[in-house]
This record gives sequence, C-alpha cells and structure tokens, in this order.
Amino acid sequence: MNRYPEIVEEALTKVHSGWVSVLREGLASVERQTPGYFDDLAKDDFLPTQGRLFAAFSQPIDSVRYVLVGEGPYPRAESASGYCFMDAAVKELWSENGLSKPVNRATSLRNFIKMLLVADGKITPDKTGSDAIKTVAHDALAEHSSYIRTLEEMQQTMINKGFLLLNASLVYRAHVSAARETKIWQPFLYTVLDALAVRNRQNIEKPVLILWGKMAEKLISLPFAEFFDCAVSEHPFNLSFIGNQDMQALFRPLGLLYRRNACVE
Repeated sequence: MNRYPEIVEEALTKVHSGWVSVLREGLASVERQTPGYFDDLAKDDFLPTQGRLFAAFSQPIDSVRYVLVGEGPYPRAESASGYCFMDAAVKELWSENGLSKPVNRATSLRNFIKMLLVADGKITPDKTGSDAIKTVAHDALAEHSSYIRTLEEMQQTMINKGFLLLNASLVYRAHVSAARETKIWQPFLYTVLDALAVRNRQNIEKPVLILWGKMAEKLISLPFAEFFDCAVSEHPFNLSFIGNQDMQALFRPLGLLYRRNACVE
C-alpha cells in the first residue's frame, strides 16, 4: 500500500471507511500520471486546510444518489470546506435585508440559493435582488419557520439526500492554474466515479451525475457516464445559472431550503 505525506494520510483518516480503498486507488492513479505530486503538494500552500482535503467523502459510498461536480475550492482559507460550493465562512443564510453578507460574497452559493428560490416560485427570474428576497428572508427568520437557516443545515440536508459534493480539482493553489490542477486530479475523479458506476450497474434507478462548468462537463464523454443520469449546466458562478430551467426542475422536488419535516408548497 502506498504511503503519502502525513497531511494526505491524516485527511484520509477523516473519510467514511467505505471510501478508503477507492480513494487510495484514486491517489495512486494521480501519482502514476504525475509522479511526486503529493510530496510537492505537502511542501506547498494549498486549500482546503485543516485536514479537509477529502471532506466530501463523509457519507457511506452506498448512500450516494447524486454526484455534484463543481470546479475547485473557494480561493480563501476560511471558505474552502472540501465540499463543492459550500463556503465554510458562511454561517447564517439570511438577514433582514435578504441573504446574509457572507452568502452574497460566496457567488456560487448565492446563485444556487437564488435558483432554488426561483424553482420554488418564491422569486421570479427577472427579480432576484435583495428587495425580492426580503419577504422570504423575513419568513425564514420567523420563529418556527420551515426554512433552514444555516449553511450547516443545507449541507447536511444535501448529504442526507445522498449528495456527494465534489470538485473537479480537490485543491486550490494560487500559483497553479485551475485547468492544470484539474488535469492532475482527473484520474482520481475517474476512479471515484467508476467505483460508483460499478456499484450501481445493477440498480434500476441510476444515480444522477450533475456537472457544473466546462471542466466538470468533460466527464460526460467517459465510459462510466452511461451508468448515470447526467445533468449539465453552466457553473453557478454565472448569473445565468439562476434561470437555468433544467437545474430548477432537478432541484425543485428536493426541498433543499426546508427543514426535514416541513411541508413544501
């Protein structure tokens, strides 16, 4: 068994046990393509920190129903969580003026929430600013509200519904282009998706592979893609994501803005 630098080995101890062999196989694939990569990475400054490199693999492999692939970690130490588009600097989602300031700073998260609000008919695609969201925020902050209030609740809701929240590249380094970092991590991502495809070939209901952005979209051409239902869109960093009807249709039934026992109208 290959041993990797301590910072990588430590991150592996935090994943669900069912993922360990798959992730090690993926790391070996990266090392074969780019020898010495992890030794170099351990000497470099990269995000995410705090052992969150493989944070997305916190749930059992058998519970995955959706694989959401974005581009890369947020380029801020306080924000890079190891989960796709989940900004760790965000605590509260709402404020009296609409979305909270930290949400508005996290562009992808902000546009994702606005897309969910449009999908639920709470706001309209042509009016997605603070004034339009104030009424929703007022309801969300009310006592006994059915809305989730924190990013932690949103993240856990998605995990509970079977989301694996990945990025095309698991690391961000200021001096390395996103395209190069993504290419380095491709064998790892291929290994993870192939493992999920193998497990799901006998299932009647295919898992959903959601690809956000040009880097993630390349995965649709790979052989294992046929074992997923694939949904492709622009990255939520783009304002056009808010009005993407395919994403609205996909996420509308999931009720991600609501607490578990709430009724979604």
